[in-house]
Amino acid sequence: MSKKTISLVAIILGVVVTLISLTADLIGIGSYPGINWAQLTGTAIGLILILLGLRLRRLEGEKVIENEEAE
Repeated sequence: MSKKTISLVAIILGVVVTLISLTADLIGIGSYPGINWAQLTGTAIGLILILLGLRLRRLEGEKVIENEEAE
């Protein structure tokens, strides 16, 4: 898989994990009302995946620009 595809998957997965973690109580999978450690951990993992995906996308974009300038 290309870096572009991996970055897109990371971003989408990060958004899904973050949304599920933050809305766990609303959708009925939370252990008790309020944000607990599992929700905070899920949110942190989701945000890390989003940032990783954005970073990979940016690196890929910079690489393309450098290749175009070299030609």
